[in-house]
Amino acid sequence: MTGDIVETKPCQLKDPMDLFHSGRVVKICAPMVRYSKLAFRTLVRKYGCDLCYTPMIVAADFVRSAKARDSEFTTNKGDHPLIVQFAAKEAQVLCDAARIVCPFADGIDLNCGCPQRWAMAEGYGACLINKPELVRDMVRHVRNQIDNPRFSVSIKIRIHEDLKRTVDLCQKAEATGVSWITVHGRSVEERHQPVHYDAIKIIKQSMSIPIVANGDIKTLKDAENVHHLTGADGIMAARGLLANPAMFAGYEETPLKCIQDWVDIALEHGTPFTCFHHHLMYMMERLTSKQEKKVFNVLSSTSAVLDYLNDHYGV
Repeated sequence: MTGDIVETKPCQLKDPMDLFHSGRVVKICAPMVRYSKLAFRTLVRKYGCDLCYTPMIVAADFVRSAKARDSEFTTNKGDHPLIVQFAAKEAQVLCDAARIVCPFADGIDLNCGCPQRWAMAEGYGACLINKPELVRDMVRHVRNQIDNPRFSVSIKIRIHEDLKRTVDLCQKAEATGVSWITVHGRSVEERHQPVHYDAIKIIKQSMSIPIVANGDIKTLKDAENVHHLTGADGIMAARGLLANPAMFAGYEETPLKCIQDWVDIALEHGTPFTCFHHHLMYMMERLTSKQEKKVFNVLSSTSAVLDYLNDHYGV
């Protein structure tokens, strides 16, 4: 996975399952609320990211409201392979959402890992790891109702305190035809505790389908280490990519070229200022002093940000 630090060409394989059979570790951009939108996906694809997820979308709202569809889901011809992640708790609702995105995406993912209170209270996210029959039912329904056999159906989970329950959940999902499983190696209660990579390894050894490892992957070296520790077929990064969208291309910190690319892409896509600015704050975290952050982080217009970048970095 390492090598000369070069801007890697966008991946030529468009079918996500082809990626997992390509003989190399699949590098994946995680679903991130507010952040893994089209403009950011376009950026990370320029720097070695093979597969991208949309932010989590509540399937019931998506099916019910054209306004929700327009605001939550945008894509274009270059935005492939693409996985749309849904929060759902009813099989038919998930099927209806999958049918809407099927012509524009390469697969859907069922979120079984979000630990936020609102999601759990609604019956979404990580509470689904305790409902293996419901997960199985939702996967089966989508498999049966989507005609395209190359359309992937995956799930993203957290682990149980009792790992036997996680293995059971994964095996039930596998038997129903799930394409791959992403495992965030923490339990629902754990936030910043060390990731249980040993648990991901045990799950990987218990399964025949691809397993993706997720949790605390901040550099390409981390990705390689986690692959060796777990045997995972893919590596998914979230905060690591926010801080350095060029991470998968081997850069230790965000190169100025990547910042310039973000400015160009965000302006071209009409990215709202707050999102445009927040991404730059993450990307420049390691490049700027405390004093510089005090100035940059309170800028309130695109023109002010562009002037700052030009004056300080020649971007």
